[in-house]
Amino acid sequence: MSENPFKSVHIGHSHLERLAGDNTEYGRPVAGSKTELRGILAHNKVSREIIELCEIINERGYSLEDGRKAILFGELFEIYTRISNKLVGMLIRARRQKLLDFEGEMLFQSRDDHKEIVLNLSHLSASSEPE
Repeated sequence: MSENPFKSVHIGHSHLERLAGDNTEYGRPVAGSKTELRGILAHNKVSREIIELCEIINERGYSLEDGRKAILFGELFEIYTRISNKLVGMLIRARRQKLLDFEGEMLFQSRDDHKEIVLNLSHLSASSEPE
């Protein structure tokens, strides 16, 4: 078998040595690369969207006896779809970060309109970035 004539043409990160699965760098972009920068920017954007979602629940929701705020999924869906089409994904991510809670694994429009979305934070500030 002859050697690939294009092998020396491309010098990039895709030709670095393979990492073992237990290496801490496995599955992570090369430090300082454009891929790493895009990942950081995407993470920051999603964090801001989660904060905005929590602020909407805090502002538009009703108070529970324990002081937390809640809103029905149907109402939140009506409010939030004017802002973004990825409400359920944001809710799931925010729940994973323990910022809010709701019953069930997934929420569906119409079927789950009566389900309560409960904000686990008593106060919010723009400086409190989720992880």
